[in-house]
Amino acid sequence: MLFLDQSHPGCIQPEQLQPSLRSRTRRLKRCFWVWLLLLGTACALGADFSFEEADLENGEETNEVCAGCHGQFGQGGKEGEYPRLAGLPACFIAKQLVLFRDRSRKDLAMVEYVDHRQMPDPDIVDISAYLASIELPGKLPPVDKSARDFNAYERLLASERVVQIPRVEGDVQAGKKLYKRECGSCHGSEGWGDEDDGVPMLAGQYTNYLWRQVDKYIEKLRIHDETEPDEDLLGEFTREQLRDIFAYLSIVDD
Repeated sequence: MLFLDQSHPGCIQPEQLQPSLRSRTRRLKRCFWVWLLLLGTACALGADFSFEEADLENGEETNEVCAGCHGQFGQGGKEGEYPRLAGLPACFIAKQLVLFRDRSRKDLAMVEYVDHRQMPDPDIVDISAYLASIELPGKLPPVDKSARDFNAYERLLASERVVQIPRVEGDVQAGKKLYKRECGSCHGSEGWGDEDDGVPMLAGQYTNYLWRQVDKYIEKLRIHDETEPDEDLLGEFTREQLRDIFAYLSIVDD
C-alpha cells in the first residue's frame, strides 16, 4: 500500500479470511526478494547510493522545493493529497525519486521538480537522508499553560510538526487481526515500517493517500511487487477488509 513498492499478501479467499498454503509460500518468497533487493545501503539503486555521508544541510535546502506541497517538515497535507515523507526510510524515498525522475512512476505534480538537472543523484541522497531523519509526533506532550516559562510561540511551532491521522470508520479489531497476519511481517507489527530493509510505514500516513495508491496498484498503474508484477495481491482484498485495515492503522498513532 501507499507510496510503496513493498508487498502485502492478500487473502486468497477474502470471505473466509484464511491464508492458504499458497499465500504463505508466496509471502516467504516475496519477503526473500524484498530483502535481497534492499540489501545494503545501495537499496537496489546502484552502488553509488550510500546515505552514511549524506549532507543533511543540503538536504534541508533541497527540501525547500518540496515543502510547497509536502510541508516544511515533510508532514504532507490536505488530508493526503500530498503524502507524508518524514520518517520514511531513506533508501525508499530515494528509490521513489529515481522512479519519478526516470518517469517510471508517473505523477504530473512531480514532473517539473524531478529531472536529472534539478535532482541529480547527490541531491537525491541528501534529501532522502534529511527527510528520513525527521521525527514527527502524533500528539503534543501535555504542558502547564499557566507556568511562568510557558512559551505560546514555541508551542505553536511544535504543533506544526504534529501529524495526527483522523480515525477511519471500520472494524478496528478485524483490521488489526488482518493487518498483523497479512501485512505485519514486512511493514512491522504496528505499521511503522522497517528502516533497515527500507520498508515504508503505513501508520502515520494519510488514509486518503493509502486508498489512492491501493487503487493504482489494483488498476496496474503501479507495480506492487517487483518480483511478481502480474500478481494481483491487493485486488484479493475486499473493500471492506481494506477499510478495516485502514481503520486500525488510523489509530496506531493515537
